[in-house]
Parts: sequence; C-alpha cells; structure tokens
Amino acid sequence: MTVRLSDKVALIIGSARGIGRGIAERFKEEGALIVLADSEAETGAATAAALGAPFICVDVSQKADVDAAVALALSRYGRLDIIVQNAGIYPWQLLENTTPEDWDRVMSVNLKGCFLAARAALDPMRQQGGGKILFTSSITGPHVTSPGHGHYSATKAGINGLIRAAALEFSGYGITVNGVEPGNILTEAIQLHRSPDFIRSMEEAIPLGRLGSVRDVANAFVFLASTEADYITGTTIIVDGGQLLPEGNDFRLAPDRP
Repeated sequence: MTVRLSDKVALIIGSARGIGRGIAERFKEEGALIVLADSEAETGAATAAALGAPFICVDVSQKADVDAAVALALSRYGRLDIIVQNAGIYPWQLLENTTPEDWDRVMSVNLKGCFLAARAALDPMRQQGGGKILFTSSITGPHVTSPGHGHYSATKAGINGLIRAAALEFSGYGITVNGVEPGNILTEAIQLHRSPDFIRSMEEAIPLGRLGSVRDVANAFVFLASTEADYITGTTIIVDGGQLLPEGNDFRLAPDRP
C-alpha cells in the first residue's frame, strides 16, 4: 500500500458525501491527516466520525466560514498542506426561468467558494513555503453543456480560469493550483434523481461503457495532491471515460471490423 500523502494535512470542503467523501477516503488511505467541512451538518459529522476526522459545518460562500475551516486545520495540526474545494450546487433551471437570485446563489457557492478557499489557504501556505490548492471543476462548462445547466456551466468554466490565474500568482510561493474535471460520475445524487434508463443512455455515450466511480475521480485528486505532481500547476485532469472524444453518437467500431 502506498502512502503518497503521508502526514500531509488536507482540508476537504464539500466532503459529506459523493465525490468529496471519496476524496477524503482516498486521502486517508494515502496517509493524510484530513479535516472535513460541509454545509450538511448531520451527514458531514457522520462521515467525519466514520473516518476519524475533525469536522466543521460551513457555507463555502461565506468568508468567515471558510476562514474558520482553515483555522480548524491549523489549530489541530499546525499546518495546511492541501485544500480541496469540492462543494457545489447544480439546480436544474432553464436560463429563461433563472432569477438573478438563483444565478447569484450558484455563483456564490461554486465559483466564489473556490476564490474564498484559495484566499484562506494562501497565507498559511505562503508562510510554510508551499502547498496544493485543488478544485473540482467539470467537463460541463469548459467543454460541453446541456439545457438547464447555464449557471452551473458558467461557474465551472470560471473555475478553470481561476485555476490558471491563481497558479500564476501563487507560483512564487511554492503553491500549485490545479483541478479535476469529472464527467458523468455514478454518485448517490445520480442514483437518487436519475432513472435507470437515463443512466444507461449516459453509459452509451461514454467510450469506456460506464459511468465513472467516485474513486476514479478521487484517484486523480490523490495524484495532484502528491509530490508526483509538484511540477504541475494551472491545469486540470479530465476524468470522463473518453466522453469528450467522439464527434458523434455512432463511434463504436463494429465487432467484426478488422
């Protein structure tokens, strides 16, 4: 068993369930000292208890909450080596039905939350001589989209721009900034809110023939958080099973084709 994150202190925001919990589990497997933060107090506390980690309830769109999460990590372990901002919301709304208040809420959680996480981590990482800032982006926004995801798409495209800007500005402090762009991942939310037929239709659009697992995404985060990625900054890793590759729907070779 590898321990690529041995004794590294990692704060994971948006870690109560789904991809965030998967990241927390993988980081712990790799030896990290993890601190969990989420807006879901009960679920987040249960996840933290299961992983033996401290937990704080936060609204990532609020500076005081994000600062408090960083302060918890510092008070518990004395340093902060890795911060992951995974928290995000994706209400389904056509643009014509989206109010300014709806738009602002998605922007505040998904995009402003990343800025606040980066800003809160900057000072302690600068003082200790380096660190890793990681964001959950998406293929939705930077590359593709679908009806009802206008505000979500805008935030994820914005996150990719923030990654590049922060990577450049923080490079002199030994801080790297990167992200992961998941495709369609089989999370609890997908299973709860999508029909089996819908899930099968998504699988048919993916060259590898299945939706991604939470662990598939978490593995990419482990790599970016490890010393193996010390010379990587300002970029993202796409984890989508090849979903972005085909030019059309008829992409599978016939079984008898040489």
